[in-house]
Amino acid sequence: MKINFKKTYRFAIKSALYISLFTTGFVLLLMNMFYKNQLKYQTGFGIIFLISVYIFSFLVLQYRVERFIYRRVKKIYDEVSLLESTPLINQPITTDMETLSREVKKFATDKKLEIEMLEIREQYRREFLGNVSHELKTPLFTVQGYVSTLLDGAMDDKTIRKKYLKRAEKGVERLIYIVEDLDMITKLESGDLDLNFTEFNIVELIQNVFDLLEMKADKKKIKLAFESKNVQSLIVKGDKDRIQQVLENLIVNSIKYGKEGGLTEVGVVNLTKKKVLIRISDNGEGVEKQNISRLFERFYRVDKSGTRSEGGSGLGLAIVKHIIEAHKEKVYVESEFGIGSEFSFTLEKANKVTKAEVK
Repeated sequence: MKINFKKTYRFAIKSALYISLFTTGFVLLLMNMFYKNQLKYQTGFGIIFLISVYIFSFLVLQYRVERFIYRRVKKIYDEVSLLESTPLINQPITTDMETLSREVKKFATDKKLEIEMLEIREQYRREFLGNVSHELKTPLFTVQGYVSTLLDGAMDDKTIRKKYLKRAEKGVERLIYIVEDLDMITKLESGDLDLNFTEFNIVELIQNVFDLLEMKADKKKIKLAFESKNVQSLIVKGDKDRIQQVLENLIVNSIKYGKEGGLTEVGVVNLTKKKVLIRISDNGEGVEKQNISRLFERFYRVDKSGTRSEGGSGLGLAIVKHIIEAHKEKVYVESEFGIGSEFSFTLEKANKVTKAEVK
């Protein structure tokens, strides 16, 4: 630890002054009582005596008290320094009680916050492991059940064999889907997933996503549309493939939890001279207020039941958040239970802007 002794003189100055005044006054009183005929020498004597006692008291008090406090305070610093990366390690040792109290209080507050964060992370870790186990368990047991049935004799029946193999294949596909999404989130969090920044037309990309998801939306009779019939095309900067993935995840999410015969609208808004806001809104079931802050957590689902009707890896919104943050942009969510939800995110505009109508 860096031994940089920060001294304080206030205690010694005040204490020496009190001792000097008292002893000088007391000595002058005695001289006045016993040596009345030598009053003319008392003033000079008093001044010299006062200065001498003050200097002597100051030096003794400063040294003795300083060493006394320093030894005990240094012990505190040494004990605290056993904790790695503590901010007190590189702080100068001070005998100023006010400064020391402030530093120790700050240290205690920081450690309290650190402990609280560790407790939150531990709780998150337990929930995450439980969610991973739950998400993987369902398709694994499904595949295991069909394979076991086939091995027990159902394989001889061609009709059952084909049906069960197809169902097992779907379970394997779901496992692969979950693992791939987990791998992507891990790469995004660690910064290992490189983004390929290009300039592209965000309105055309949204229309492409509409075309890809048209059949999925038709199954629930949900209409996919722009908020405005005549949308101005905007050229933005970003990783086109990843932004398409963001749009697909958000629009698929709105279809899953949208009402039968509902509407999913996508708006493209000129937010500032340098930013554009893309928002995806629906008139679906919405999310209760207490669940909104956790929507972007891995595997977090509002529906906690084991028999939820909608599939997916449970990582879609987490991937959205990480991709947008990797672009150094922001993602937002607003939702009202029973009315609908709106997810939105920002992107940087490119220098080149074209105008077109999307019908």
